[in-house]
Amino acid sequence: MKKLALHWQILIGMALGVLWGMLASGLGLVDVTIDWVKPFGTIFINLLKLIAVPLVLVSLITGVSSLSDVSKLSRIGSKTIGIYLATTVVAVVLGLLLVNIAEPGKAFSAEKREEFNQQFASTTTQKSTDAAALKQQGPLQPLIDIVPSNVFDSLTNNGAMLQVIFFALLFGIALIMIPPDKAAPVNDFFEGVNLVILKIVDLIMKTAPYGVFALLAGLVVEFAGDDPGAAVELLLVLGYYCLVVIAGLAIMIFGVYPFLAITVGKTKYKDFFRGIFPAQMLAFSTSSSAATLPVTMECAEQNLGINREITSFVLPLGATINMDGTSLYQAVAAVFIAQAYGINLDIMAQLGIVMTATLASIGAAAVPGAGTVMLVIVLQQAGIPVEGIALILAPDRILDMCRTTVNVTGDATVAMMVARTENQLHPPTAKVRV
Repeated sequence: MKKLALHWQILIGMALGVLWGMLASGLGLVDVTIDWVKPFGTIFINLLKLIAVPLVLVSLITGVSSLSDVSKLSRIGSKTIGIYLATTVVAVVLGLLLVNIAEPGKAFSAEKREEFNQQFASTTTQKSTDAAALKQQGPLQPLIDIVPSNVFDSLTNNGAMLQVIFFALLFGIALIMIPPDKAAPVNDFFEGVNLVILKIVDLIMKTAPYGVFALLAGLVVEFAGDDPGAAVELLLVLGYYCLVVIAGLAIMIFGVYPFLAITVGKTKYKDFFRGIFPAQMLAFSTSSSAATLPVTMECAEQNLGINREITSFVLPLGATINMDGTSLYQAVAAVFIAQAYGINLDIMAQLGIVMTATLASIGAAAVPGAGTVMLVIVLQQAGIPVEGIALILAPDRILDMCRTTVNVTGDATVAMMVARTENQLHPPTAKVRV
């Protein structure tokens, strides 16, 4: 009997998780689900986080050290960062266009606005506090944060991924510059460790369908509580806003990225979409680009034929600084809140949102909910009431799942583009089962 492909297993796990969550809400099994089902989802997330830092460290070192010279690294790095920034700007501008045309914020009544402010008062305060701490930092603080004072501290913190990337790049460059006979044993060691880590990823992914089942079941019962109708009613109230965000994200996945994959990547988008689909499903389930990174790299190499020399550099960097979905969401959410409060934003204010959202996406952690903290900074820059964030917190978890899928797809698209321009795109080593 032919084994079901992993992405179909994940899809089935997601569907069953949503079904279980709705049934649990209706049958009074909310506590049972939170106590006995959701923890397995947390364990699955922890397994992915467990391997994220070692994967980035080792894959970057092996990838950089495999380059023939430092100038090649500089060329690939310049292309990668340039394309990442360009796609982020496109995403933000697209979000602004859609929200200005649709004007979803004008559907909010003053009564409903006050209701949300009261319901999410504590969460709004926490997000504002986190953003205030970021805003007090100097203009070059993000640059300071990239350079670790103790690399071992960075290796124990998934939120310090940029520091790990910096050290790995420095280590890999040094390996290129020392005599080959001296570098060979070190390269062999990291190649061996890389194989071990990839095998661990394979083992973890065997549990993915069960992990996403538990994640989705826990998410649904927390959202609906003991009243499934409450979730439906809430989604209807905020449905217009959600549709605008999802429409923008859909244009990125089914419009912008296909165009780039076809014109620059010289690849049929159907083949690209099939190849990256398992990573997309995992990104949707976990809402974390960092947690999805091992699977994104595996799909890019085996299903899309991108050389490891490219994936080991482009994808870890993308999971840290390339947040197209998050940037688009921030643009839509900021203008949506302004519309809800009756604030008219002129062209300069919206250009400020483009700049702030683009720069904020670079500093956003690749974990669930990080985009919301960065949104507070965008709101403050545009002079929009920060408490308005309460209006969008209810559906944010679902939208976070969607925008993370876009983030991961964008990373893979850029990796394919860079690989094609570097002649590092080869026939896939694995045939994707559908």
